[in-house]
Amino acid sequence: MLKEIEFLGKNVEKALEKASDELNLPINKIKHEVLTYGSTGIFGLVGVKKAKIKVFVEIEEKRVNKFIEEKERPTDDYKKLQYSESEKESSIDTDVNLDYGKHALKTIVDAISDNAEIDAKKKGDKYLFEISAGDSGVLIGKRGQTLEAIQYLLEKMINKKSRNRLRVMVDIEGYLDKRKNNLKQMAQRMAEKAKRIKKPVTIGQMNAHDRRIVHIHLKDEQGIRTQSVGEGYYRKLMIFPKKQGNRRPRKEKNTE
Repeated sequence: MLKEIEFLGKNVEKALEKASDELNLPINKIKHEVLTYGSTGIFGLVGVKKAKIKVFVEIEEKRVNKFIEEKERPTDDYKKLQYSESEKESSIDTDVNLDYGKHALKTIVDAISDNAEIDAKKKGDKYLFEISAGDSGVLIGKRGQTLEAIQYLLEKMINKKSRNRLRVMVDIEGYLDKRKNNLKQMAQRMAEKAKRIKKPVTIGQMNAHDRRIVHIHLKDEQGIRTQSVGEGYYRKLMIFPKKQGNRRPRKEKNTE
């Protein structure tokens, strides 16, 4: 009887070794099909996927059923692992998230710069991680793009371990506040320009966080409106002057 059984492994070779051990067959005798090759993800921490193979085995039906039954039956080790994972997940609270985030962020930052230090705290509904020392210029990158990428990666890593969606912010020596103030000043200048020349003005490519700062800052500004245009990386923010209605001149009251 020909039976198909799936095996997982860190890569295809590991999946084959596992099949060989469990089926008690030499690897070169195993007929198989690769379903997925797996992925090591980013830094081996995000997006990791195991390889999956389908093995074709010719064995007696009773033996197949017994094998599948044993394979699918949770072992004591598996139960302990499930319990451990469940216990680990349930125990993820603020302190655990902060500790895990610090460790993960340290791993990322050490790959970019030396001697950087990490501090972490809960600020409102956000988890704030602050980097000090190290090469801040390199860590921030052009217009904060490297810092943005680090924050994106860290948020993914923390939320992968959490049952609830968590907001994560990464700052380097007060860069975010400085960036916010600079954006507000630039937005104000561009708004005044749009009103003066009576034409739309564009504030280059901006990420969602920066666009939001500008939108909020100018939402009550008279005579202009803001709008994001474009897609993905090329999405930018435009400031439009509001059209003035053609009002009839008010008749002057004859006081004579």
